[in-house]
Amino acid sequence: MSAVPARERDQAKTGGDGAARPRPREQVAAAVGLLDRPLTSYYLVLGCSVMLLGLGLTMVLSASSVKQLQETGSAYTLVQKQAMWMAIGLPGMWAASRLPLKGFRALAFPMLLLSVAALTLVLVPGLGRAAGGATRWISLGPIQIQPSEPAKLGLVLWGADLLARKERLGQLTEWRPLLMPLLPGAGLLVLLVMLGNDLGTTLVLLTIFLALLWVVGAPGRLFVGIAGLVSLLVSILIVVEPYRMQRLTGFLDQSGNQLTFNYQGSQGLQALASGGLFGTGLGEGRAKWDFLPHAETDFIFAIIGEEFGLVGTLVVLGLFGLLAYAGLRIARRVKDPFTRLAAAGATAWLVVQAIVNIGAVIGVLPITGIPLPLVSYGGSALIPTLIALGMLLAFAKREPGARQALAARGPGPLSRALSWLGLGPRGS
Repeated sequence: MSAVPARERDQAKTGGDGAARPRPREQVAAAVGLLDRPLTSYYLVLGCSVMLLGLGLTMVLSASSVKQLQETGSAYTLVQKQAMWMAIGLPGMWAASRLPLKGFRALAFPMLLLSVAALTLVLVPGLGRAAGGATRWISLGPIQIQPSEPAKLGLVLWGADLLARKERLGQLTEWRPLLMPLLPGAGLLVLLVMLGNDLGTTLVLLTIFLALLWVVGAPGRLFVGIAGLVSLLVSILIVVEPYRMQRLTGFLDQSGNQLTFNYQGSQGLQALASGGLFGTGLGEGRAKWDFLPHAETDFIFAIIGEEFGLVGTLVVLGLFGLLAYAGLRIARRVKDPFTRLAAAGATAWLVVQAIVNIGAVIGVLPITGIPLPLVSYGGSALIPTLIALGMLLAFAKREPGARQALAARGPGPLSRALSWLGLGPRGS
């Protein structure tokens, strides 16, 4: 009588085919072991970037199709432009992933100077173009460039290079050598962006600055002083522009004025709420039918929530969470000071920008008008973001054991395809 239950228990333990079934504790240990592999950061950055890019291209098409069909006669106008920017940015990402540290450090100061010059041109009458209350773009014929986006990458590279040099010279023990000339350089970028009334980018630049100081171990009283200065600057920006004051009051009282300055936020929340658990289906959303302004840029997360539901939004949050984990893992595991600082600065930039964008859409933060990285429409934001991710891939290769793991992996798909065509190197 007891033989049959015992045999069934043995089959349950072995899976019925004689093979031992791993216990839950062993399964958890195996999953944790995957995160300890040398190339974990590399594959996380690459995988999250590819999935967010694919989702972004799909949602730009969905969010912009109705409006573009009305205005241009083609539903594919913006998605074709986004695909073009991706075609430019992806080779830049690949090149950055293969660039040595000397290359990044050599580009740091020239990129900062170029960013300052471009941000200055934005303020020149006739060149700068305003939209949504902020002067952010340079008009060069049919091309619109937003210099504040590459300025973020410039600040990451220059700040990391500067602090790495100071760390090597032992100049980070006192606050004066620590802040000079990092504070004036970052302050100049912030000032130029503030003159263009771009509060969202101002906050992201300040986030990069604070992240760099945090990594080098700046004293807590320094952060308190800088936080007070930032609060003062933000208060000035809000007071001097009536539309920002309206956004702030609308954020504090989201139930009022839903047909005026609370209109965009309320429509975004309605789009999210109408998606339910699994969404209305790709392309089936109603908010993009002239109800939700800037659906393909600032509020594309609302379209994701409407068409893919709560599940879709959690997937996006999960991808950015994995990207944050990978970036911080790189910063923690590498030994070079410049690599550690640049990885932390770039991760803070991308993750905080995503948090600010998503927070504005779900109503827990005021609307600032900054895009969702890799997902929102816009080449000026997409290309620097892809280069920054390529930089993280290059840094991930410098983690302990990563180069050996890459060498053991053998040639990649591109190298194998080239060798099949007779275009690869001999012996590949």
